[in-house]
Amino acid sequence: MTAPGVCMSILNARHSKDGRRTVTNPEKFLNQDYQQLKQYCLIRRVRYIDDMFPPDKTSIGEDILTPSDLNRVQWLRPAKIVSNPSFVVDGVSRFDFGQGMVGDCWLLASIGALTFQDHIFQQVVPLEQTFDDDDYCGLFHFRFWRFGRWVDVIIDDKLPTINGRLIFVHSKDLTEFWPALLEKAYAKVCGSYSDMNAGTPAEALVDFTGGVHMCVNLSHPPPNLWDLMLRAGQSKSLMGCGTHQGETSANTVLPNGLVQGHAYTVTGVKQLVSQGTVVNLVRLWNPWGKGEWNGDWSDQSPLWQTVSPQDREMCREVADDGEFWMLMEDFCKFYSELDICCLCPEFLDGSSSSHWNTSFYEGRWVAGTTAGGCMNYMDSFWTNPQYRVKIESLLGDCAKTQGGKNMLVSLMQKPDKRNRRLVENLYIGFSVFEVPDEYKREMGKFPQSFFKTNRPVVQTKPYMDAREVMEFMMLKPGDYLIVPSTYGPNETASFLLTILAKAETHVHENSGGHNHEHKHAEEPMAVENGGNDDNKKTLFRQFSDKYEEVDAEQLQKLLNENILKGDLKAGGFSVDACRSMVALMDTSVTGKLNSQEFVRLWKKVVTYKDIFFRTDVSRTGTLSLSELRNAIMAIGMRVSDDMLNLMALRYGASTGHMTLESFISLVLRFECMYKIFKQLSDGMTMALRESEWMYISMYT
Repeated sequence: MTAPGVCMSILNARHSKDGRRTVTNPEKFLNQDYQQLKQYCLIRRVRYIDDMFPPDKTSIGEDILTPSDLNRVQWLRPAKIVSNPSFVVDGVSRFDFGQGMVGDCWLLASIGALTFQDHIFQQVVPLEQTFDDDDYCGLFHFRFWRFGRWVDVIIDDKLPTINGRLIFVHSKDLTEFWPALLEKAYAKVCGSYSDMNAGTPAEALVDFTGGVHMCVNLSHPPPNLWDLMLRAGQSKSLMGCGTHQGETSANTVLPNGLVQGHAYTVTGVKQLVSQGTVVNLVRLWNPWGKGEWNGDWSDQSPLWQTVSPQDREMCREVADDGEFWMLMEDFCKFYSELDICCLCPEFLDGSSSSHWNTSFYEGRWVAGTTAGGCMNYMDSFWTNPQYRVKIESLLGDCAKTQGGKNMLVSLMQKPDKRNRRLVENLYIGFSVFEVPDEYKREMGKFPQSFFKTNRPVVQTKPYMDAREVMEFMMLKPGDYLIVPSTYGPNETASFLLTILAKAETHVHENSGGHNHEHKHAEEPMAVENGGNDDNKKTLFRQFSDKYEEVDAEQLQKLLNENILKGDLKAGGFSVDACRSMVALMDTSVTGKLNSQEFVRLWKKVVTYKDIFFRTDVSRTGTLSLSELRNAIMAIGMRVSDDMLNLMALRYGASTGHMTLESFISLVLRFECMYKIFKQLSDGMTMALRESEWMYISMYT
């Protein structure tokens, strides 16, 4: 039986911390185990067919083939296409393949960049795979980094063809199949082939490396762009770029040979001397495998006669293979963005003496609790997830470059749909605040008043509907607060926050204290407890049995018809809710409540009722999810954003509000579970940590 959702979430978080979901120990995509399936097929001498990405129309998707072409598609294994298929022929190269009928030039441009780095390529494409009879069963696998975790993706080798020819990416050597199989595996991750239609190289570059990504706007390039590209090339970075979009989405070939709205690979940078003048050249590759720039420094340009014969021999190759050189100034003029992705961030400042530290944090914006919107919505902005960062001073040789930029912050939103084309990116961004002395001892979420009196020292502008936004910044040693948000409030989504720092940093999520998911904040509000104990016991005896005890059904009548009569808006407590209360308060373990246990429950119920109505500032008779946080704090508890979201999910209504009945049931369980698990010894909590027990107990 599949593990319950909250348990699965805990296990996934622990797997990440325990070294699983890494490139050497990736997560099994869709729970498909490559080794088990391969062993099964080899023992039974069968060819694998992937039922999670079947060889049919659903895997091709919509709008990339005409209905007549779609009906002509045949899914063939490589041995049915050629007589002697190979996985790799004479090594891997960007010149091995060309684009097919799907608009995934962004993916193929990234694959072209990937072929330059053997180590990274072999992480994504395990090269031990073969079509040799002894080890072949029609099953292949590839690895991708997806939103904070590496996944191992398996496919069968049935490929879509028309008239025996591959209709998507195809190798120039017809016997080589690694490009077509890699494209199919990525199509499976995206949902279908059509889901790969249109994109930017940045997406695939990050998915191939899990590395540091930096995007450069070429319309306003930084003054050190050439130095940055040189360092990126020397540090074995992957680079991709894209031309400006035309009036339509069509890939129109311009008179200068470039394709509008098209992705290219940056395959090299070179400084040459032409007629006594230093020129900076950029080499690019068109994933179509043909079609080149025809301006200055193109293959046929006479400018090649102005450089030394050695440089001309080393750099120039006259062939319609899609690769060409152009001047740096023309590159910035005709291309819109440059994406650089590297396993290590040293290329950012050119310093090899500094060690960069990387931290990943997964979070979630939830409408009503932790989705406060941008700073335009000051009343709710403070409810967004918050991350405290302490930056230490640089030491040694690294301290000599203290004046340079020392931190890169990336915010990536995670999709909630399996199919890439159905994902609608929200407008996202983040703000960085310096923490003043008076707030440095603050343990929980910073309140609204902090943001009214403190302005951000760094902020993403504008908010973008992109998969990832980032800022490269200089922050002096000290304490900071990072607040990621959507532009508008009440927009639900998950995100991945990545912090790369040159100096040693200490980061923690700021909603529930430093080391605990929840902790006592202050004493609960003092409230009247509804009369003296004698009156309570008198009422109790009217409903109790001959042993002066009440069961769940009798407790239901006491609460609904007497103690809380007139206050309940949702029909009162159910029998199941009352059974839960009995179980929580029944210290004598009889399955019923005696008079002392009942009086104790009555006092709690009246206390929680009073707090409920005090924090119901909207006077609706229910708590909004933002009011819920205030009510929990008024009880004397502080909860993390994750716990608050879980409370809302388990006890809140679909309208995003919580009734008095649900609130009392929630708080009774929360307080009881908290006390129980604080008393457990370390030896009894080895299997599940305290916070994990709390999560499961609150949700079930």
